[in-house]
Amino acid sequence: MILSFLQDAVAFTNHYLWDYLLLFLLCGTGVYFTLRLRFIQVLRFGESFRRTFGGIRLRGAKADGQGMSSFQSLATAVAAQVGTGNLAGAATALIGGGPGAIFWMWLSAFFGMATIFAEATLAQKFKTTRDGEVTGGPAYYIRAAFKGRLGKVLAGIFSVLVICALGFMGNMVQSNSIGAAFRNAFGIPPLVVGVLVAAAAGFVFLGGVQRIASVTEKIVPVMALFYIIGAFLIIAVNFRRIPDAFAQIFTGAFSPQALAGGAMGITVQKAIRFGVARGLFSNEAGMGSTPHAHAVAKVKNPCDQGVVAMMGVFIDTFVILTLTALVVLVTGVLPRGYAGELQGVDLTQAGFETMFGRGGTVFIAVCMLFFAFSTIIGWYFFGEVNIRSLFGKKGVKVYALLVCIFVAVGSTLKVDLVWSLSDTFNGLMVIPNLISLLSLSNTVSRLYQAYRRPKQIQEAS
Repeated sequence: MILSFLQDAVAFTNHYLWDYLLLFLLCGTGVYFTLRLRFIQVLRFGESFRRTFGGIRLRGAKADGQGMSSFQSLATAVAAQVGTGNLAGAATALIGGGPGAIFWMWLSAFFGMATIFAEATLAQKFKTTRDGEVTGGPAYYIRAAFKGRLGKVLAGIFSVLVICALGFMGNMVQSNSIGAAFRNAFGIPPLVVGVLVAAAAGFVFLGGVQRIASVTEKIVPVMALFYIIGAFLIIAVNFRRIPDAFAQIFTGAFSPQALAGGAMGITVQKAIRFGVARGLFSNEAGMGSTPHAHAVAKVKNPCDQGVVAMMGVFIDTFVILTLTALVVLVTGVLPRGYAGELQGVDLTQAGFETMFGRGGTVFIAVCMLFFAFSTIIGWYFFGEVNIRSLFGKKGVKVYALLVCIFVAVGSTLKVDLVWSLSDTFNGLMVIPNLISLLSLSNTVSRLYQAYRRPKQIQEAS
């Protein structure tokens, strides 16, 4: 009874939050920065690619109180971005919004690359040293945007929302998906998996920023490559269906009634809503989460990390999430999602099973473990930054313990409610972050213009 009431209340809130306010606010902010920065995601894409992949290290520079290397910061950000949103989230978007939702994911990610440049650049500009450690993020640039009491209140609200959205609710989503994947693959009770994941996460948490950086820089490149190869194999085997898959995506974006999904009541508005919502949950552009990682990068110019940050959105959405969507579409398992037989990661596993049989279920379970575990680490770190901002070092151990408890408990909850609560808190934390980004848009523009001048002089000489 109580869960049913909570589900209805959360659904009502998400309807107005996501279907109206955030669709316009998120996309509008991305469009604004795209125009203000003259399509930086296109003009600086090559530079972003070179800076990112030229800096890959599985055994990089040791993180310390003075921050992380640029690649370690990106790896921590991508660890948070590449999680259940790429496996379970893509599937739920396809079921709720049809294939057209993937187009709106792409579009929101394209504009989101400009937004995340602004976020990372401002996080670098307004980072500070607290308790002997470099720190930064939206809470700090919110105070810079709004002086006095207003800035402190907005920063405080944002910090509380991040702690709830990522550290608690978001990490419940991650453990929920790991538990479901391992139940399907090995028959292991989700609570057992949740407790083991919580214990492993607690070990990383206690190691501080050094251990977090060390773990993410090793896990992220390997897990991404592992999944990409598996997905490519399935898509290659079903290559004749690739044109039809893209046709479904583009047709469904503007005319879902023309597809079988139209019989399920899927409309353009639903395609947009699920595409943008799951896209944000996946790549986090505009959410205000990944700037916490980019703030501690050791770079010469704030825009250096802003350029690198754009590649995180590209990898997350245009590569990994797109591969997941194509696997589901070319293998023909989506109708089973419409019928209610499968949901979340179960649908993705079904796609891999068409080629690998039982091995496909195991493959996704292993991928889910690493994807979601790395996200738990990243989201814990983002929450910890805000715990330090609100309470100092004394609140960190209590926060770490609570996150471990939420991870364990989250593995057993009903998936629909967990996702819905995560959507609510994610949506609420976007608002103060985007307001501050827009307020500081002149600062972003000035920093970018100064960043461009040496390059322009060098090109002209």
